[in-house]
Amino acid sequence: MAKPTLTDQDFQDAANMLGCNVAAIKAVSEVESRQKGFYDNGEPVILFERHIFSKYTNHMFDKTNPDISNPKPGGYGPSSAQHARLQEAVKLNRNAALMSASWGKFQIMGFNFALAGFTSLQEFINAMYTSERDHLMAFVQYVKHCSLDDELRNKQWAEFAKRYNGADYKKNNYDTKLAAAYKKYGGK
Repeated sequence: MAKPTLTDQDFQDAANMLGCNVAAIKAVSEVESRQKGFYDNGEPVILFERHIFSKYTNHMFDKTNPDISNPKPGGYGPSSAQHARLQEAVKLNRNAALMSASWGKFQIMGFNFALAGFTSLQEFINAMYTSERDHLMAFVQYVKHCSLDDELRNKQWAEFAKRYNGADYKKNNYDTKLAAAYKKYGGK
């Protein structure tokens, strides 16, 4: 069940594409998924976002399925329960469910599939099940399409975190976690 993991060359290739150093990319990887792109069973690491599902289904399931469809963020449960939560949502609305999870080593939201360089949601999902290199290439395309490469190059962690994780990034200290991880991987 083991999936191909990233090599030093993969990180270097991505850094070259983005014009930043490897430590910046490794920092994002660590903060987003704790360095892991797949669970031991071969499924990609995901986080199902019930408030996104609620939005994409026009709140249709908020009353009947509040654990997976709720306008309020949260209710995540353990990491090990994420795929079960996703499958419950898939039974109600497959596309909305797949768009409502963040995927892989870099936790790219399914609704961002086009920004990550894919022509369809299914193509994105297939890549997320394939390898960590596919996760990395999706991240590279997303960063390029969203013009976040300058923030990585210039180590503007607060601005990167705000644009990558949203306005509430401070609640989880994404910016300080990125700065610390960057130093851990030899960034100066």
